[in-house]
Amino acid sequence: MTWTIHPLPTAEAFGAHAAAWDTLQARVTGLPFLESGFIQPLLAAFGSGRELLALHGPVQAPTAAAILVKGRRGQWTTFQPSQLPLGAWLSAPGAALEPLAADLTRALPPLALAVGITQLDSLFHPRPADTSHWRSQDYINTAWVDIDGPFDAYWEARGKNLRQNLRKQQKKLETSGIQARLECLTTVEDVAPALAHYGRLEASGWKGNEGTAIAPGHPQYAFYLAMLQNFCRQGRARLYQYRFNDEVVAMDLCILCGDRIVILKTAYDEAHKAVSPSTLMRQQQFEQLFADAAAGGALRRIEFYGKVMEWHTRWTAHTRQIYHGTRYRWGWIQSLHRALARRQGAPAPALEATAPPVAEASTS
Repeated sequence: MTWTIHPLPTAEAFGAHAAAWDTLQARVTGLPFLESGFIQPLLAAFGSGRELLALHGPVQAPTAAAILVKGRRGQWTTFQPSQLPLGAWLSAPGAALEPLAADLTRALPPLALAVGITQLDSLFHPRPADTSHWRSQDYINTAWVDIDGPFDAYWEARGKNLRQNLRKQQKKLETSGIQARLECLTTVEDVAPALAHYGRLEASGWKGNEGTAIAPGHPQYAFYLAMLQNFCRQGRARLYQYRFNDEVVAMDLCILCGDRIVILKTAYDEAHKAVSPSTLMRQQQFEQLFADAAAGGALRRIEFYGKVMEWHTRWTAHTRQIYHGTRYRWGWIQSLHRALARRQGAPAPALEATAPPVAEASTS
């Protein structure tokens, strides 16, 4: 089987292959953010029109697939906006990455010198050993929570400091006469108002200062609006809002697939930072998810898909590696790349195109 290359001048062009992509994705990861309902709005908001879709094997039933963008000096890399937790790469379980990437390097026009596969999850793609033609690079570790057993047992296993601090914060709220409550929004009509609240929360922190908070007119807003509406239509979006009385003070944007819920983004109001609204929200949210599972619900795992921070470790001890991989057309290209890096007095990274900024998923 060989790779075929299909230009994506518009996001709609990807739609012609969405069914085949989704069928393969369900076999590979079962992750909602690698479904067409996430990828197509991402292309619409952040695509340049120069992306390529590569399909390995039959076009209607590929065994591997990738969305690629061209970098400099003959480099190609998987499509990787920061809103996408993993690179736009799918390959069937058990398929070796290096041979697939080698064939793809030969298939890409006009003469691809290297292909970078960004942000690979070691859960689905075990990390291959480095060779003269293949090199991997650490990216981040990500965390998850298994929904297993009663919430009380999970909560008792958390650190004493977390439990004590939350009791103190709850006492502060009670003393101040503040009623805290958690809402879970799920309908298409909920999305636009929820994004307005979310944008306000982001604007209260550093993203407001940098002008990167979600707001109408920003490409991020168009993406999250379309994507979350897609998943709401399928009953698979969960927009958590945590209120102090009538004021929204923290939010999680989540999507579901099968037995997993992925927390895409978290924001809270900096004005209430002293009482940890996002942490209070998460306690109630997790308690609900554990209760739903105990009542026969499908969810069995909560995925963060962001760089492990100190606050993640309060909720779980489980982490795993996300990494980049680069396949060089010829071994001497990697050798030259390393030599140039040594001359500059720096460790040799993977190709420039394979090292985007840390994804913004699950920020807090």
